[in-house]
Amino acid sequence: MKSKLISPSFGHDTPLPIDSGVGHNAHGVICAANEARFTASHFNEGLTGLTIGWKDPQDIDGILARLFPAIPTARRFSFRSAVNAQAFLSETDDLRPIGSPFKRVEYSGVMTEARTFNRGLTVTIDHDETDDLEAEVALAVGRLQQRLRRNSLRRGLALLDASDVAVGAKVWSASTNPDGDLRDMGIASANVTGVYPNVFAIAEAAWHLRLNAYEAGATRTNAGSRSLLTPQQLAQYLGADVVEIVKARYQSTATAKAVALPTLVFAYSAFQGQSKDDPSAVKRFVSSGRGGAGIGIYRKDEDKYTEVSAEHYENIVATGTGIQSIAPAAS
Repeated sequence: MKSKLISPSFGHDTPLPIDSGVGHNAHGVICAANEARFTASHFNEGLTGLTIGWKDPQDIDGILARLFPAIPTARRFSFRSAVNAQAFLSETDDLRPIGSPFKRVEYSGVMTEARTFNRGLTVTIDHDETDDLEAEVALAVGRLQQRLRRNSLRRGLALLDASDVAVGAKVWSASTNPDGDLRDMGIASANVTGVYPNVFAIAEAAWHLRLNAYEAGATRTNAGSRSLLTPQQLAQYLGADVVEIVKARYQSTATAKAVALPTLVFAYSAFQGQSKDDPSAVKRFVSSGRGGAGIGIYRKDEDKYTEVSAEHYENIVATGTGIQSIAPAAS
């Protein structure tokens, strides 16, 4: 594993601290871990099982699963990027003449070779800094899992931002119809792919712009009531499976936090239970490690400190077209 990871954040790279080696990392510092920490002798089955039952208070894991459903695959694999138009070819004359074969059609596609990447982090717990080592270890497991999932979410959102077709800026005010803009975005995506998008990812700031627009235009017929729609009700209205309000934040500097998704709205296809060859626009490929298809935990105890490491195998890929985005503003 590389000793340095770069986390994409919409045009900004945030390097993780370099792993200084055994005994040289400060207490509580999470860093990109080298491969020596992930040996079989340090794998901890009990702590790995803890990750399955652990509940993320910010539901980063749930958001990631809804926006980027996981597809289990081998560490090296291939998938076919189908020519989208071929799925919608049609003819009016498919009659077989007597004594003749049916008309022959052929489908082509581009086979793409890919792999999942081994990602992981380590935290060092100094024994002199804790009165309950086991409780501290359990806390570290949860924090590492949450941080790895937050990293995955940011990578997925950055991929959407890099792969989308921007519809452009939209004004969401008392005189406009934000939900109409969302419908138009969905239709534009369907016109490209032939499949209406099942996921709308809405930044928290964009969601509040939508609410403000309908609350300010409450005198218009039904405008005020639209501000009362839940994300689930809006999804039903739009004909989608998921409307996700992305509220996740991360520590961008030593003293400030930033939103994982700026004021943007994305519409795209990402079906649950998908295969590596289905028409989804975005896919999160995951491979089995010692922790199965999830996150594996390693523990290494020394005389004065304990190291807890977490790893997983993942690759988030834009595998299709039709990712649409708009950037709403108040004026």
